[in-house]
Amino acid sequence: MEYFLQLLDFIIHIDTHLLEMTNQYGVWVYVILFVIIFCETGLVITPFLPGDSLLFAGGAIAATNETLNVHLLFFLLLFAAVLGDAVNYHIGYFLGEKAFDQRCWTARFLKKKHLERTEAFYQKYGGKTIIIARFVPIVRTFAPFLAGVGSMSYAKFLSYNIFGALLWTTLFLYAGFYFGNLDYIKNNFSLVILGIIVISVLPIVVEYCKSSFTKE
Repeated sequence: MEYFLQLLDFIIHIDTHLLEMTNQYGVWVYVILFVIIFCETGLVITPFLPGDSLLFAGGAIAATNETLNVHLLFFLLLFAAVLGDAVNYHIGYFLGEKAFDQRCWTARFLKKKHLERTEAFYQKYGGKTIIIARFVPIVRTFAPFLAGVGSMSYAKFLSYNIFGALLWTTLFLYAGFYFGNLDYIKNNFSLVILGIIVISVLPIVVEYCKSSFTKE
């Protein structure tokens, strides 16, 4: 419970924590941000890491802190996002259906409800799920994994992967860079982060409500 509260505090006040990290670690913060984005997209066991909010906060800090260059940050995090999805796909491809076998180590981390949500997206949007999932927490972590488990070719997956990562990184990083330091945004940064989270998970809620209504 304590760990969860610490993670929640980090996400809600990510601007403050990221600024402290930048001042403490200097250019090494590039590596830290790269690792977080890579793990959030590349490791099916870490869907809880911040993605959207981290990009937005990173852009906001780059606007006023000379340590971070927003354009260098863009290319690094774009590469991290593409590489993460590629690794996730290959993990799914290598493990296949046995990933859900209780005898496999991955089974303890794969929550059925998360997989069901991702599968619902696949059923509705097909291969475009890889692009759309970039903007939906949790789903973006499981989507490439399930693409690897399924029958999607890597060439097709890669095109969706690159395009989705480009849209995602550009939108959130540069939105933070250009708008994150407006007085209203700065004074209500936690509310903005909450708003980003709510908007991001809204598709999951909509899909869940639709499926529940259909069953009834």
